[in-house]
Amino acid sequence: MTRLSAAQARRVAVAAQGFHEPAPRGPVTRAHLKKLVARLQVLQLDSVSVSVRAHYAPVFSRLGAYDREVLDRAAWSHSARSPRLLIEYWAHEAALMAVDDWPLLRWRMRQYQHGRWGTEIVKKNPRLADDVLAAVAVLGPSTAGQIEAYLESEPRGRKGPWWDRSETKWVAEALWSSGALTTATRVGFARHYDLTERVLPADVLERRVDEPDAVRELCLRAATALGVASEADIRDYFRLSAAQVKPALAALLAAGEVERVDVDGWNAPAYLRAGRTIPRQDKGTALLCPFDPLIFFRPRVERLFGFHYRIEIYTPAAKRRFGYYVWPFLLDGHLAGRVDIKADRAADALVVLGAFAEDGRDRARLSEALAAELRSMADWLGLSDVAVGDRGDLVAELGAVLVR
Repeated sequence: MTRLSAAQARRVAVAAQGFHEPAPRGPVTRAHLKKLVARLQVLQLDSVSVSVRAHYAPVFSRLGAYDREVLDRAAWSHSARSPRLLIEYWAHEAALMAVDDWPLLRWRMRQYQHGRWGTEIVKKNPRLADDVLAAVAVLGPSTAGQIEAYLESEPRGRKGPWWDRSETKWVAEALWSSGALTTATRVGFARHYDLTERVLPADVLERRVDEPDAVRELCLRAATALGVASEADIRDYFRLSAAQVKPALAALLAAGEVERVDVDGWNAPAYLRAGRTIPRQDKGTALLCPFDPLIFFRPRVERLFGFHYRIEIYTPAAKRRFGYYVWPFLLDGHLAGRVDIKADRAADALVVLGAFAEDGRDRARLSEALAAELRSMADWLGLSDVAVGDRGDLVAELGAVLVR
């Protein structure tokens, strides 16, 4: 069995996520985005927008400053010249994925026939689900509030006992989870639902993939995106179960698509994507948002980088160790530091509320590289300055570099 050192595993993982490749020299195009999504598979969505929403960040981290309209058009608009490239679904958590990959998750849509949460609402009131679908058929792309307003405007005899905003939203989300509705567009990040058959191409809707075949393909996609991974890592990427993944990995091993390897320091076997080159050098420098695919699975982050990371949004402010929305900093293929940042539009600045170095890092090199990435991010976000606060053991050195 092949054995990898911890450093080799880390390099394989970083390279698999695209950090060993240079950013495009010219503007980032739809073709660049399509290639990146084929590599990463998913761009996780999240409602928090302290500096920039989560789905935009991994593209910036790998391709550099780009026009976010490229991603918006790919995800939430369609034309004959530029067909929709991405669709939303539970591909990790709520995430953007390639339109062509939607059939790979039909088995999950069947599991979520009555939604992912609040299933009792749909089960107890199928009439409301029918009426929501009928409303969307008439209205076209609509928010839950618009659907509710339409239903409330119908004759009184048609109103049901569950018709209030929260129940309408629950049902719309359940229909989205079941695949009956999908996201046609977003405005101010508010989801506008539409009938799935009016959003996805007919050939995608007609394609059927049996669950074992779909899971096997998803495991292969996860193994490819991760480079080298434990079974738990592969399960997490698309939120699969052990019962699904074990036979899928056995089939991939038999087919020669992956190979079993041992990694120094790992307490479980790992799987290396067949044909994967093992880089000889550490490369990759980027700011990583909390939902970047490289750091999705926190146990993997500790195994690969020796980096303990937890998002502290739900931790009371007085108990936070690093900050509200902290971005790990990848420097030359290592997680070398972290920054708590926010975009302050009123001050026209990207504000570094806290900056922290990992033990044993070259602080001068870290400060210089981090300052460059922060300046690049500020420019990308249309902010004219980077301001540094007073929390963390790196703020003095970082601030000194930024004022030069």
